[in-house]
Amino acid sequence: MTVYRSTRSIRPTLAALKPVAVALFASITGAFVSGCDLTRTAPAATPPVATVAATDPAGSTALITEGQRVFRFDTFGDEQVWTDKLRLNEVVEKSVDPSTALAVGLKVDSEALPPGLLDKVDLKSPATTVALLKMNAVVGLQATVDANNHITRLGVTCALCHSTVDNLVMPGIGRRKDGWPNRDLNVGAIIALSPVLSADQKSVYGSWGPGKYDPRYNQDGKNTPLVLPPAFGLAEVNNETYTAEGPISYWNAYVAVTQMGGQGNFSDARLGIAVNHSPDLVTSKLPALRAYQHSLQTPAPPAESVDAAVAARGRVVFDRSCASCHIGGSGTDNNNGTIHAPGDTGVDGAYAARTATKGYRTTPLRALWQHPPYFHDGSAASLADVVTHYNRVRALGLTVDQQKELVEYLKSL
Repeated sequence: MTVYRSTRSIRPTLAALKPVAVALFASITGAFVSGCDLTRTAPAATPPVATVAATDPAGSTALITEGQRVFRFDTFGDEQVWTDKLRLNEVVEKSVDPSTALAVGLKVDSEALPPGLLDKVDLKSPATTVALLKMNAVVGLQATVDANNHITRLGVTCALCHSTVDNLVMPGIGRRKDGWPNRDLNVGAIIALSPVLSADQKSVYGSWGPGKYDPRYNQDGKNTPLVLPPAFGLAEVNNETYTAEGPISYWNAYVAVTQMGGQGNFSDARLGIAVNHSPDLVTSKLPALRAYQHSLQTPAPPAESVDAAVAARGRVVFDRSCASCHIGGSGTDNNNGTIHAPGDTGVDGAYAARTATKGYRTTPLRALWQHPPYFHDGSAASLADVVTHYNRVRALGLTVDQQKELVEYLKSL
């Protein structure tokens, strides 16, 4: 059997490229809190597992390079879920053509495609999807394809939900942008394609919509999906998730093992979770994955998209009304251990109630211009909605002009 599992060998000229795409899955970070003084500290319980110390200096080139490989291409052995249990390899091979894949938010790495390929293929044929998978061109998917063009193994990687593309060729096809949340991705709709799920399960998955995922549904059976967060700008942030249950490597392990279905170890007595596999294909990779995530810088806003004079006035409003929670270089008081009760900030508490901390951290604000909607559940469609919400809930007393100035400053972050 001939097996195709490329790690990247083709670097075409982008001018020769045009339309195509394919794919699948998910993780977490964020929740905007401002002008707050009603707070409580996080539980004293030490987050279990995955506070793994790197043996290589955290910023070394070799460790970051390995972390990029893990982020983009490592499934941690999760094919045992996506192939053996969900049988999505069969669905993709028979029913998912590139046009369908693009429609549910899947992305294609244009730098993995040979020149002229898209002039020759049928974009309505699932066979084209298989060809793209052979070339490792589908962001966040890894496939083993045999000599007869059958997908024998299919798995997902971190990049599926936490990478997008720059749309250089067309929407959905371009160069990778790691760390950017794929807010077009309809994870639930993809999972619901599995032939083994019940009608009730498919109904839940179908309710999420683009850019959302519930990382606990398969643990507690409840359904309060979250918006997919960015994975950049985390170098000075202690705890990655909306509810601050642990540092980056804690959450990476949780997602890799309990959500992606990777073959690794994860345990948290606070949540009643204890999963062990031998061999463990996750834990040894966490330091490199963390180093790569720490290397991902917050993207600057597009040129001339922010009125500097208005933003400067907004900075004054921010410092007076928001900086007590969005503090210091990290932009979050959670680095000091603070967790906010949902009622303190007027956000829905249903998701927090399912977690170990029962509250939300202050979100470190980064590239807000890039990833609406806002709040953990996407309930604020725009930054103006965010400011209006806190002006009301926290009684900030901002005038209409001050609210506009604050929005302009937030766009600059």
